[in-house]
Parts: sequence; C-alpha cells; structure tokens
Amino acid sequence: MNTAVLRTELRLFRREPGALFWILAFPTLLLVILGSIPSFRQHHADLGGLRTVDVYVPVAVLLGMIVGALQSMPQNITGYRERGILRRMSTTPVRPSALLSAQMLVYGAAALVSALCALAVGRLAFDVRLPEQPYGYLLALLLAILAALALGAVVSALSRTTKIAGAIGSAVFFPMMFCAGVWLPVQAMPHGLARVIGCTPFGAAAQALNRAAAGDWPGWAHLGVLAAWTVLLTAGASRWFRWE
Repeated sequence: MNTAVLRTELRLFRREPGALFWILAFPTLLLVILGSIPSFRQHHADLGGLRTVDVYVPVAVLLGMIVGALQSMPQNITGYRERGILRRMSTTPVRPSALLSAQMLVYGAAALVSALCALAVGRLAFDVRLPEQPYGYLLALLLAILAALALGAVVSALSRTTKIAGAIGSAVFFPMMFCAGVWLPVQAMPHGLARVIGCTPFGAAAQALNRAAAGDWPGWAHLGVLAAWTVLLTAGASRWFRWE
C-alpha cells in the first residue's frame, strides 16, 4: 500500500469533524450519559449480577466501528467513484486498491481507538472492570473490526452514488445496532432471540466480547461466525465492486 495515499487519507479523515465525533467521541459520550443515570449503576439479577453500565461497555466498543463502516466509509469510497477519482487513479502507478486499503486501515484504526476510549472511560469513570481475558477480547475485537469493514465494503460495492450509499448504510445500520445490543443488551434478550442474534456479525461480536470481559475465552462458535462473515462479505465485495 502506498504510504503517501495512507497519509493523505489520514489527513482527510482528521478534517472531518462529523466522522471524528460519531466514530471516536459519540460511543464514549453515550456511555458517559448512560453511566450517569443512578439506576444504571445498580446491580441487576437479570443481567447476571452486572450493572447496566457494565453491559453497555461492549456496546460502546462496537458502536464506533458500526458507525465508521456503515455510515462514513461507504460514502467516501462511493464519492471517489462518483467523482471519477478511482478511474483516474487506474491510469497512474498508484492503483485504486491502494486508496481502498488506506480507507479501511484508517477506519479500522479509528474503530480501535474508539474501543480503547470506551474501555478506559468505563474503567476510570464507572469502575467497570477491564476484560479479564484480554487476549480473547482483543481477538474478538479485531475480528469484529474486520467483519464491520467487510460489511462496509459490500455497501460501497452495491452503491452507485453517495445517496444510495447513505440509504443502504442506514438500512443496515439500525438492525446492526440492535444486534450489538444498543437498545436491549444481549444479556437481557430472551434465549431464543439471543441465539438468532448470535448468528449476525455484531451479535456474535457482542457475545464474544461479553464472555471475554467476564474472564472466559470467547466462544469458538461466535469467533467462527465473525470469521465466516468476514470471508463471505469480503468475497461479495470483491465480486460486486466496480471502479467506475
């Protein structure tokens, strides 16, 4: 990958206040708001003795990558195609794939920073325990980021214009937030619903992160779901993507 392209994409990303807020700041801000509610700092039997703020830390970790992969990255990539930038790059030594790789690396790094911020604020502000199985947590987190980027690549591949990218991204965004547990934590879902949600990329990611946070190794089934979705979505994006 061309390092000049990567530096350019990183500089452009830093100039996007909307992306910086929604990817890096909003998940942590949501966690602070929820953690400031007294009842959310009380232990609940239906959450396995955890507090509501405890179970929302993995949600905040996933939220940044969902926003970046589905709301921001597809519109950027589609905008490059719509303006003919990818077509012009195909006639230069710098291939369009370098730009796409740089985009995915920038948004993947932003998702990782967002996750670390949520974990740090949860620990410092609300005494949420850090993951007791850090290696399993990191593995699940990286697989979740890869699956999110692959899903965003599919949205980019299917969108001819930025308006279509925004519409498709929004249509996928809200169901994925539900699967991640934004409106109802996975621990509070009925068992049957949780099993179905566990077959989706962010439902599997939420359950894998929860297990690792509790000190257990993430379930291989959930890690396998994330890996399978990453492979399938990447294959679909590669098949359907067009430079022009």
